[in-house]
Amino acid sequence: MGARIFAIAMNAYREAVRARVLYGLLAFALAACAYSVVVASLSLDQQARVVSDVGAASISLCTVLVAIVLGATSLYRELELKTIFPILARPLARHEYLVGKYLGTLLTLLVFVAIDGAVVLGILAGETGASIGALAGASVALFAALGVALWKLPHSRVQLVVPWALVAFATMALLAAPAGANRQLVLASCALTLCEAAIVTAIATLFSSFSSPFLTAVFTLSLFLIGRSADTLAHLPAKEVGAGVKRAASLLARVVPNLQVYVPARPILLGEVPEVSTWSLVARGAAQSIAYSAVMLAVAALIFRRRDFS
Repeated sequence: MGARIFAIAMNAYREAVRARVLYGLLAFALAACAYSVVVASLSLDQQARVVSDVGAASISLCTVLVAIVLGATSLYRELELKTIFPILARPLARHEYLVGKYLGTLLTLLVFVAIDGAVVLGILAGETGASIGALAGASVALFAALGVALWKLPHSRVQLVVPWALVAFATMALLAAPAGANRQLVLASCALTLCEAAIVTAIATLFSSFSSPFLTAVFTLSLFLIGRSADTLAHLPAKEVGAGVKRAASLLARVVPNLQVYVPARPILLGEVPEVSTWSLVARGAAQSIAYSAVMLAVAALIFRRRDFS
Protein backbone atom coordinates (compact mmCIF):
# COMPACT_ATOMS: atom_id res chain seq x y z
CA MET A 1 0.00 0.00 0.00
CA GLY A 2 2.82 2.40 0.86
CA ALA A 3 4.40 2.05 -2.58
CA ARG A 4 1.08 2.81 -4.31
CA ILE A 5 0.44 5.88 -2.15
CA PHE A 6 4.01 7.08 -2.75
CA ALA A 7 3.57 6.73 -6.52
CA ILE A 8 0.33 8.74 -6.46
CA ALA A 9 1.92 11.37 -4.19
CA MET A 10 4.89 11.87 -6.50
CA ASN A 11 2.61 12.10 -9.52
CA ALA A 12 0.45 14.68 -7.71
CA TYR A 13 3.58 16.63 -6.83
CA ARG A 14 4.77 16.63 -10.45
CA GLU A 15 1.36 17.89 -11.60
CA ALA A 16 1.24 20.57 -8.91
CA VAL A 17 4.60 22.11 -9.78
CA ARG A 18 3.36 22.65 -13.33
CA ALA A 19 0.54 24.89 -12.11
CA ARG A 20 1.14 28.50 -13.13
CA VAL A 21 -0.65 29.82 -10.06
CA LEU A 22 2.05 28.21 -7.91
CA TYR A 23 4.76 30.27 -9.60
CA GLY A 24 2.62 33.38 -9.39
CA LEU A 25 2.19 33.01 -5.63
CA LEU A 26 5.87 32.18 -5.21
CA ALA A 27 6.76 35.35 -7.11
CA PHE A 28 4.39 37.32 -4.90
CA ALA A 29 6.00 35.88 -1.75
CA LEU A 30 9.49 36.69 -3.03
CA ALA A 31 8.34 40.20 -3.95
CA ALA A 32 7.10 40.62 -0.38
CA CYS A 33 10.57 39.61 0.82
CA ALA A 34 12.11 42.24 -1.45
CA TYR A 35 9.62 44.79 -0.10
CA SER A 36 10.69 43.92 3.44
CA VAL A 37 14.25 44.92 2.53
CA VAL A 38 13.04 48.32 1.33
CA VAL A 39 10.97 48.90 4.47
CA ALA A 40 13.82 47.65 6.68
CA SER A 41 16.18 50.18 5.12
CA LEU A 42 13.78 52.96 6.18
CA SER A 43 13.44 51.73 9.77
CA LEU A 44 15.67 52.76 12.66
CA ASP A 45 17.56 49.77 14.10
CA GLN A 46 14.57 47.49 13.36
CA GLN A 47 15.78 45.85 10.16
CA ALA A 48 15.76 42.29 11.50
CA ARG A 49 12.29 42.70 12.98
CA VAL A 50 10.82 44.06 9.75
CA VAL A 51 12.37 41.31 7.60
CA SER A 52 11.30 38.50 9.95
CA ASP A 53 7.75 39.81 10.45
CA VAL A 54 7.02 40.60 6.80
CA GLY A 55 8.73 37.42 5.62
CA ALA A 56 6.86 35.16 8.05
CA ALA A 57 3.53 36.82 7.21
CA SER A 58 4.07 36.44 3.44
CA ILE A 59 5.03 32.76 3.83
CA SER A 60 1.91 32.09 5.90
CA LEU A 61 -0.49 33.89 3.56
CA CYS A 62 0.89 32.52 0.30
CA THR A 63 1.17 28.95 1.60
CA VAL A 64 -2.47 28.93 2.66
CA LEU A 65 -3.53 30.30 -0.74
CA VAL A 66 -1.49 27.60 -2.50
CA ALA A 67 -3.07 24.94 -0.26
CA ILE A 68 -6.58 26.14 -1.13
CA VAL A 69 -5.91 26.36 -4.87
CA LEU A 70 -4.13 23.01 -5.19
CA GLY A 71 -6.54 21.24 -2.85
CA ALA A 72 -9.52 22.53 -4.82
CA THR A 73 -8.21 21.75 -8.31
CA SER A 74 -5.98 18.67 -8.00
CA LEU A 75 -8.72 16.05 -7.89
CA TYR A 76 -11.02 17.89 -10.30
CA ARG A 77 -8.27 18.06 -12.92
CA GLU A 78 -8.04 14.27 -12.89
CA LEU A 79 -11.80 13.99 -13.33
CA GLU A 80 -11.94 16.60 -16.08
CA LEU A 81 -9.14 14.97 -18.09
CA LYS A 82 -10.55 11.47 -17.42
CA THR A 83 -7.14 10.31 -16.20
CA ILE A 84 -8.64 9.05 -12.98
CA PHE A 85 -10.36 6.12 -14.72
CA PRO A 86 -7.23 4.21 -15.84
CA ILE A 87 -5.65 4.94 -12.44
CA LEU A 88 -8.53 3.51 -10.43
CA ALA A 89 -8.78 0.57 -12.85
CA ARG A 90 -5.48 -0.64 -11.39
CA PRO A 91 -5.28 -2.52 -8.07
CA LEU A 92 -5.53 0.75 -6.16
CA ALA A 93 -8.08 1.54 -3.45
CA ARG A 94 -9.83 4.89 -3.64
CA HIS A 95 -8.65 5.92 -0.19
CA GLU A 96 -5.05 5.21 -1.25
CA TYR A 97 -5.53 7.49 -4.24
CA LEU A 98 -6.99 10.26 -2.08
CA VAL A 99 -4.23 10.03 0.54
CA GLY A 100 -1.62 10.05 -2.21
CA LYS A 101 -3.07 13.23 -3.72
CA TYR A 102 -3.09 14.83 -0.29
CA LEU A 103 0.53 13.90 0.44
CA GLY A 104 1.60 15.12 -3.00
CA THR A 105 0.05 18.51 -2.27
CA LEU A 106 1.78 18.60 1.12
CA LEU A 107 5.11 17.87 -0.55
CA THR A 108 4.54 20.80 -2.89
CA LEU A 109 3.78 23.05 0.07
CA LEU A 110 6.92 21.84 1.85
CA VAL A 111 9.05 22.86 -1.13
CA PHE A 112 7.21 26.19 -1.37
CA VAL A 113 7.82 27.01 2.29
CA ALA A 114 11.44 25.84 2.14
CA ILE A 115 12.29 28.04 -0.87
CA ASP A 116 10.48 31.09 0.48
CA GLY A 117 11.88 30.50 3.97
CA ALA A 118 15.42 30.19 2.60
CA VAL A 119 15.07 33.60 0.91
CA VAL A 120 13.76 35.21 4.11
CA LEU A 121 16.55 33.67 6.18
CA GLY A 122 19.14 34.75 3.62
CA ILE A 123 17.90 38.34 3.75
CA LEU A 124 17.79 38.16 7.55
CA ALA A 125 21.39 36.93 7.59
CA GLY A 126 22.48 39.86 5.45
CA GLU A 127 20.63 42.36 7.65
CA THR A 128 22.14 41.06 10.91
CA GLY A 129 25.81 41.10 10.06
CA ALA A 130 26.47 37.68 8.60
CA SER A 131 29.48 37.42 6.31
CA ILE A 132 28.44 38.68 2.89
CA GLY A 133 31.15 36.55 1.32
CA ALA A 134 29.84 33.39 3.01
CA LEU A 135 26.27 34.28 2.06
CA ALA A 136 27.16 34.95 -1.57
CA GLY A 137 29.35 31.85 -1.76
CA ALA A 138 26.64 29.63 -0.32
CA SER A 139 24.05 31.05 -2.74
CA VAL A 140 26.30 30.52 -5.76
CA ALA A 141 27.16 26.99 -4.62
CA LEU A 142 23.49 26.11 -4.12
CA PHE A 143 22.42 27.33 -7.55
CA ALA A 144 25.46 25.78 -9.21
CA ALA A 145 24.68 22.43 -7.57
CA LEU A 146 21.07 22.70 -8.72
CA GLY A 147 22.12 23.55 -12.26
CA VAL A 148 24.54 20.62 -12.48
CA ALA A 149 21.97 18.23 -11.01
CA LEU A 150 19.30 19.35 -13.48
CA TRP A 151 21.77 18.98 -16.35
CA LYS A 152 23.00 15.53 -15.31
CA LEU A 153 19.60 14.16 -14.33
CA PRO A 154 17.09 15.73 -16.73
CA HIS A 155 14.44 13.08 -16.07
CA SER A 156 14.44 13.78 -12.33
CA ARG A 157 14.30 17.55 -12.45
CA VAL A 158 11.10 17.91 -10.48
CA GLN A 159 12.15 15.49 -7.74
CA LEU A 160 15.59 17.11 -7.37
CA VAL A 161 14.02 20.37 -6.23
CA VAL A 162 12.77 18.72 -3.02
CA PRO A 163 16.16 17.92 -1.42
CA TRP A 164 17.67 21.08 -2.90
CA ALA A 165 15.01 23.28 -1.28
CA LEU A 166 15.53 21.59 2.11
CA VAL A 167 19.32 21.97 1.88
CA ALA A 168 18.94 25.63 0.87
CA PHE A 169 16.65 26.24 3.84
CA ALA A 170 19.05 24.55 6.27
CA THR A 171 22.04 26.43 4.85
CA MET A 172 20.40 29.82 5.15
CA ALA A 173 19.19 28.97 8.66
CA LEU A 174 22.80 28.32 9.69
CA LEU A 175 24.01 31.55 8.09
CA ALA A 176 21.22 33.50 9.84
CA ALA A 177 22.56 32.52 13.29
CA PRO A 178 23.50 36.16 14.09
CA ALA A 179 19.79 37.05 13.89
CA GLY A 180 19.19 35.12 17.12
CA ALA A 181 15.56 35.32 18.22
CA ASN A 182 14.39 36.67 14.86
CA ARG A 183 15.77 33.54 13.20
CA GLN A 184 13.79 31.46 15.70
CA LEU A 185 10.68 33.43 14.78
CA VAL A 186 11.07 32.58 11.09
CA LEU A 187 11.85 28.91 11.76
CA ALA A 188 8.92 28.45 14.15
CA SER A 189 6.60 30.35 11.81
CA CYS A 190 7.57 28.12 8.88
CA ALA A 191 6.87 24.99 10.95
CA LEU A 192 3.50 26.32 12.12
CA THR A 193 2.61 27.40 8.59
CA LEU A 194 3.16 23.86 7.32
CA CYS A 195 0.97 22.49 10.11
CA GLU A 196 -1.79 24.96 9.28
CA ALA A 197 -1.47 24.23 5.56
CA ALA A 198 -1.86 20.52 6.28
CA ILE A 199 -5.25 21.20 7.90
CA VAL A 200 -6.34 23.56 5.11
CA THR A 201 -5.32 20.99 2.49
CA ALA A 202 -7.26 18.28 4.31
CA ILE A 203 -10.34 20.53 4.37
CA ALA A 204 -9.97 21.20 0.65
CA THR A 205 -9.52 17.48 -0.03
CA LEU A 206 -12.71 16.74 1.92
CA PHE A 207 -14.78 19.21 -0.07
CA SER A 208 -13.18 18.29 -3.40
CA SER A 209 -14.23 14.67 -2.85
CA PHE A 210 -17.83 15.65 -3.64
CA SER A 211 -17.88 19.27 -4.84
CA SER A 212 -16.69 21.52 -7.69
CA PRO A 213 -13.42 23.49 -7.51
CA PHE A 214 -15.21 26.82 -7.04
CA LEU A 215 -17.37 25.62 -4.16
CA THR A 216 -14.42 23.76 -2.66
CA ALA A 217 -12.35 26.94 -2.65
CA VAL A 218 -15.23 28.97 -1.17
CA PHE A 219 -15.97 26.41 1.57
CA THR A 220 -12.29 25.97 2.42
CA LEU A 221 -11.63 29.71 2.54
CA SER A 222 -14.71 30.18 4.72
CA LEU A 223 -13.57 27.54 7.22
CA PHE A 224 -10.08 29.02 7.18
CA LEU A 225 -11.42 32.47 8.08
CA ILE A 226 -13.61 30.98 10.81
CA GLY A 227 -10.65 29.03 12.17
CA ARG A 228 -8.49 32.16 12.23
CA SER A 229 -11.31 33.88 14.17
CA ALA A 230 -12.08 30.99 16.53
CA ASP A 231 -11.00 32.77 19.71
CA THR A 232 -12.98 35.87 18.78
CA LEU A 233 -16.10 33.84 18.02
CA ALA A 234 -15.82 31.96 21.32
CA HIS A 235 -15.80 35.20 23.30
CA LEU A 236 -18.44 37.28 21.55
CA PRO A 237 -20.41 39.34 24.09
CA ALA A 238 -24.01 38.12 24.33
CA LYS A 239 -25.26 41.66 25.08
CA GLU A 240 -23.88 42.89 21.76
CA VAL A 241 -24.81 40.06 19.36
CA GLY A 242 -27.59 38.21 21.18
CA ALA A 243 -27.69 34.85 22.92
CA GLY A 244 -28.52 32.88 19.76
CA VAL A 245 -25.63 34.29 17.76
CA LYS A 246 -23.26 33.74 20.68
CA ARG A 247 -24.28 30.06 20.97
CA ALA A 248 -23.87 29.54 17.23
CA ALA A 249 -20.49 31.27 17.24
CA SER A 250 -19.31 29.24 20.24
CA LEU A 251 -20.38 26.02 18.49
CA LEU A 252 -18.44 27.00 15.36
CA ALA A 253 -15.38 27.80 17.48
CA ARG A 254 -15.52 24.30 19.02
CA VAL A 255 -16.11 22.40 15.78
CA VAL A 256 -13.79 24.25 13.39
CA PRO A 257 -10.03 23.83 13.98
CA ASN A 258 -8.62 26.76 15.92
CA LEU A 259 -6.12 28.08 13.38
CA GLN A 260 -5.08 30.98 15.59
CA VAL A 261 -2.78 28.47 17.26
CA TYR A 262 -0.60 28.70 14.14
CA VAL A 263 -0.23 32.49 14.22
CA PRO A 264 0.84 33.19 17.81
CA ALA A 265 1.96 36.58 19.02
CA ARG A 266 5.48 37.74 18.20
CA PRO A 267 6.76 37.50 21.82
CA ILE A 268 5.79 33.82 21.91
CA LEU A 269 7.66 33.05 18.70
CA LEU A 270 10.68 34.93 20.02
CA GLY A 271 10.63 32.89 23.25
CA GLU A 272 10.05 35.98 25.40
CA VAL A 273 7.09 34.48 27.30
CA PRO A 274 8.55 32.29 30.06
CA GLU A 275 5.41 30.23 30.63
CA VAL A 276 5.07 29.33 26.93
CA SER A 277 7.79 27.33 25.17
CA THR A 278 7.96 28.16 21.47
CA TRP A 279 8.87 24.66 20.34
CA SER A 280 6.36 23.03 22.69
CA LEU A 281 3.74 25.21 21.03
CA VAL A 282 4.95 24.02 17.62
CA ALA A 283 4.76 20.39 18.80
CA ARG A 284 1.20 20.83 20.06
CA GLY A 285 0.24 22.52 16.81
CA ALA A 286 1.71 19.62 14.84
CA ALA A 287 -0.21 17.08 16.95
CA GLN A 288 -3.47 19.00 16.42
CA SER A 289 -2.74 19.25 12.70
CA ILE A 290 -2.18 15.49 12.38
CA ALA A 291 -5.36 14.71 14.33
CA TYR A 292 -7.62 17.05 12.38
CA SER A 293 -6.11 16.06 9.04
CA ALA A 294 -6.53 12.36 9.76
CA VAL A 295 -10.19 12.80 10.69
CA MET A 296 -10.99 14.89 7.61
CA LEU A 297 -9.14 12.51 5.30
CA ALA A 298 -11.07 9.58 6.78
CA VAL A 299 -14.39 11.34 6.11
CA ALA A 300 -13.21 12.33 2.62
CA ALA A 301 -12.25 8.71 1.88
CA LEU A 302 -15.70 7.48 2.93
CA ILE A 303 -17.40 10.03 0.65
CA PHE A 304 -15.00 9.44 -2.24
CA ARG A 305 -15.51 5.67 -2.01
CA ARG A 306 -19.24 6.13 -2.68
CA ARG A 307 -18.85 8.71 -5.44
CA ASP A 308 -20.15 7.77 -8.87
CA PHE A 309 -17.92 9.03 -11.70
CA SER A 310 -20.31 8.14 -14.51
